[in-house]
Formats: sequence, structure tokens, C-alpha cells
Amino acid sequence: MEIGTTPEYANGETLPVGEIPEDANEHCPGPEAETAGKADACEGCPNQQICATAPKGPDPDLIAIEERMATVKHKILVLSGKGGVGKSTFAAQLSFALAEQDKQVGLLDIDICGPSIPKMLGLEGQEIHQSNLGWSPVYVEDNLGVMSIGFMLPDPDEAVIWRGPRKNGLIKQFLKDVYWGELDYLVVDAPPGTSDEHISIAQYLKATNVDGALIVTTPQEVSIIDVRKEINFCKKVGIPVLGVVENMSGIQQPISSFIFKKIAEDGKEEDVTEETLKSLQMHSPHLLSLFASTEIFHVSGGGAEKMAHEMHVPFLGKVPIDLELSKAAEEGRSCFTDPKCKSSASALQRIIEKLLKNIEP
Repeated sequence: MEIGTTPEYANGETLPVGEIPEDANEHCPGPEAETAGKADACEGCPNQQICATAPKGPDPDLIAIEERMATVKHKILVLSGKGGVGKSTFAAQLSFALAEQDKQVGLLDIDICGPSIPKMLGLEGQEIHQSNLGWSPVYVEDNLGVMSIGFMLPDPDEAVIWRGPRKNGLIKQFLKDVYWGELDYLVVDAPPGTSDEHISIAQYLKATNVDGALIVTTPQEVSIIDVRKEINFCKKVGIPVLGVVENMSGIQQPISSFIFKKIAEDGKEEDVTEETLKSLQMHSPHLLSLFASTEIFHVSGGGAEKMAHEMHVPFLGKVPIDLELSKAAEEGRSCFTDPKCKSSASALQRIIEKLLKNIEP
């Protein structure tokens, strides 16, 4: 076993160094103890051989991580309780926004099995290079560097089928071996849930004065339930919650971008977009510059704002569903420089301003 890696126990758990697995025998001395796997209490334990051969004492790589992260002023984790809520889109646009403020920014993608950051930054097909200082990030601009396992895969369609220890080892390498230089902000895009990757990044960054976590959700209760778990995870591991963002909070689009349909009693649809827009142009042209807004999801529990209030964490705001934001993410570019992204860009900008006030009061 490589020094500093987190052992995988008999029940499949991968725990931070020193924690006792749930299936351990009574009076377990702990996996860090010199007598681990050798004491009388260890006889018959399913983890006996693992504990006997696992590295003892504090993880020596934590010192290397602290030294590497010493040149990074602020570290922000972007988390979500559930997949598909737009977490990576938010992490990408947050990085673009910070870079456009002339900050030195790094974006670290630790979603090992689903790395989408290379596409969202327009960096598909790029490769990592190594120098005597360590791994070099791939740069979008001079002040925006990106690191992701997506740059290491020979085929973007290749599945990453790794167990916990190997994932944790790569995250550790990203933190201690990537040469970012002097950074104002490091944005870390994590996978959804509270899995091994979260435990590892929390353990590794906690000693480096991580600013905290920004949590992304959608309005419906099925997502809010998982976000509550994510907030409790942050509290348990000692990472401050910088705020909650409600993404996909209804749809808000210019009237001129809608498709209008007439539905007959027999269910047949007729596209009447052209004649509707012509009628508006002729009789009420001022309406074409308005935005139409409506809810998409049924919000039974009050949404993210109510949840944030109940759990005593900051609520940063809502971002509507915006086709132009989706297009910007697909094309790997910033939504803040596209006038078509008016509704989403303005909402994101207000949220980012609140976030930075929580970090730099």
C-alpha cells in the first residue's frame, strides 16, 4: 500500500486516517496504533490484516499539501447533495467571473467518475504537462488554470471504474503535486453526495484554512432533502457553509424567444409562433422586450431559501433556467460576456457578490 493512502476496510469503507471502521471488534485500538492488527482485541476482526499493514501515524502527505496550498489565498468547495443540479456549471461560471475581475483563479475538478469541467471551460482534448515544479494546470486564460482527470483520459467516453483508495490518491496528488503558483481563489468542483471524495477533500483541505463550501440545489424537495445531508456533513467535518444557491429556479426568458402553440380538443398541436409574434409586433411591440417567468418544479417544502433559514446557513439567491446559460456551458465559455445571458448572468453576478462578501467581509 502506498504511504499516505486511505485503506479500504473489509466492509468497503474508506475512512480518514485514524477513524475506526464500523465493523471493528470491541476495544479496537484504532488503525493508527502500533498494536493495530496485533492486539488481543484484533483477533478475528475482518480488518486485522489491513490494520496490521496500514501506515501508522499522521499522513505525511498533509505537510506537502499544506506547503502547496500556502500560495492559495482562498479555497472554495462547490458541493451538491444530488447530481444534475448544475453544480459544475456554477463552479465553471464562478471561475470565469473571478478571472474577469482580474483575480488569479484555479479550478480543480475532483469529480473522478464524471469530469465535466474540461468541456465547460472549452478545454476538451487538452493534456496535462509536467515540469520540475509539478503538474501544470491547463489554462483558459493567463489567470484561469484548470486541473481535471478529464485531461488524463485517452478517450473521453472511457469509464473511470476506481475504488475509493485510488480516487483518494488522485485527489491527494492534485492537491500536493499541481503547481498553481500564486492564486487568489481555488474553486474545487466535487461530485454529488457525501462520498469518499468529500471525506478526502475535507480532510486534506481542513488543515489549509479552507474558506468553506458553497452548496447548489434545485427547488424541489427531493433535492432539498439531500442538501440537508450535505450541510450536516460540512458541520460534522468542520467546513463552514458559505451559502446555498437555488439553481433552475423557474424559467425566465424573453417573450420573443418562446414558441407558441395552439392545442386542439383532439390533442393536435399547431405552431402559431410566427403569427403571434407578428401580432405582438403590430399591436403591442413593447411586450417583446419583456421577460416571461414561471415555475418549473413543484416546490412543496418552501425551497432552498426556507431550508437555509431553518439550518442557519446563508441563502445566496436563485438562478433561473436559461437556455443561453446552458449553451454557454456546452460551448465552454463565460455567460458574463454574452448579452443573451441577461437573466442568468445578472442572477449569478448578485450571488457571487454575496459570496465574496462572506469570504472577504
